[in-house]
Amino acid sequence: TQEGFYHQVRHIAADNPQYDWIGTGRDGGSRSEFMAIYYKRDRFEPLEYDHFWLSDTPNIVGSITWQRGNRRMLTWARFREMETGREFVFANTHFDHAAEEAQYRAARLVNERIGGMTDAPLFLVGDFNAGQDSRAYDVLTRHGGFRDTWEEANRRGDAISSFHNWKGIREGVRIDWLLFKGDVETDSTRVVTYAVDGRYPSDHFPVTATVTLNG
Repeated sequence: TQEGFYHQVRHIAADNPQYDWIGTGRDGGSRSEFMAIYYKRDRFEPLEYDHFWLSDTPNIVGSITWQRGNRRMLTWARFREMETGREFVFANTHFDHAAEEAQYRAARLVNERIGGMTDAPLFLVGDFNAGQDSRAYDVLTRHGGFRDTWEEANRRGDAISSFHNWKGIREGVRIDWLLFKGDVETDSTRVVTYAVDGRYPSDHFPVTATVTLNG
């Protein structure tokens, strides 16, 4: 999830009791927004997890050096699929919305901090607030070796902007990415445009992917 406050994260968990979650507020503890990771507790076991902030001091909670006021961070977890013993790492992040330089430096930090976790498939998802023509995307894909599920799958919604600002379906840039490394096959991906009577659950459309871990 993105931009969920503690009470919202808990509400989602209460409505989906088959899931557990990992996360912390970007100001530390239960304060401010979470990049929460939900997982099915009867299928996956979290082996380790951590958080870091997108700044020059990533280990300092709530630190900010590149942005204009909003603290940004990343949450990651290593999971084991209990039935097969296969492991993977899943990371969820949120890049700055205004400063292109902050996005670029955040991408470099992500490569440095988690990009080397190559012993297991690695997934990097989030609201990157940038398109595929950005320096941040180039750093992660061309330099960092991440692949984009959108470019490798039987996809739906190519021209749909993943950010719609409560205005509904429109053409535009996909700023929410599902990236990965490792022996992974992307089966499908799509932008979910679900609404009820013109009301949307978020100002972004969810982007989903179905993948297969090989080996």
